[in-house]
Amino acid sequence: MQSKTGRIFLWALTIAILGGSVWALYATGFFQAAGSPEQMGEYIARSAPWSHLAYFGIQLASVVIAPIPSNITAAAGAYLFGLWPSFLLTWGAVAAGSAIVFVLARVLGQRFVGQFVSEKLSEKYLDVIRRKRDVFLLLAFLFPFFPDDILCILAGLTDISFKRFILLVVIARPWGLLVACMVGSATVAIPLWGFVLLGIAGLAVFLLAMKYGDRLEQAVMERLKR
Repeated sequence: MQSKTGRIFLWALTIAILGGSVWALYATGFFQAAGSPEQMGEYIARSAPWSHLAYFGIQLASVVIAPIPSNITAAAGAYLFGLWPSFLLTWGAVAAGSAIVFVLARVLGQRFVGQFVSEKLSEKYLDVIRRKRDVFLLLAFLFPFFPDDILCILAGLTDISFKRFILLVVIARPWGLLVACMVGSATVAIPLWGFVLLGIAGLAVFLLAMKYGDRLEQAVMERLKR
């Protein structure tokens, strides 16, 4: 009974916090500013002298409260704070947010996940996460065309351990965010054709890894056992 009561309390607390966060973002004009890095930069700058803390909170919300374009906010943060401060804040916030949604999904189960992930997306990704697990999550986190935040929620419904999941998040999720921060800080400018080539190359690597990932993983494990 206590376990059931505790789960109900956690569910109600989670919904209250998430609902309040969405309302606060809406009331302060966040969603109107989310259309471009320039508008997002102005939105963050208005919170000075707490702009760094506000930026961290926004990046955390970008994972926990989907959908919020974390790449746009990363670029805006880089424009305001510079490359490395924005990247480190973003990396920490995304890692923390990924851990939060994973734990909530594991504790509250499918009913909670269903509030954030459509049945269509669950059917599309949950089975492949369960079958390919580490290989799929690693590659999906690396490439920008996968819904990383949704995959973090769905991973909580699988048997992957929390430590293993966090390791994958820390290793694989930062790189797309780093590129966004580099673009926002004007450290690098990637033309449209460059993004197209990167996308094609990434897709080719992903498909090859999905096809031969089990063999590669087995070969590595056998070598490590020697």
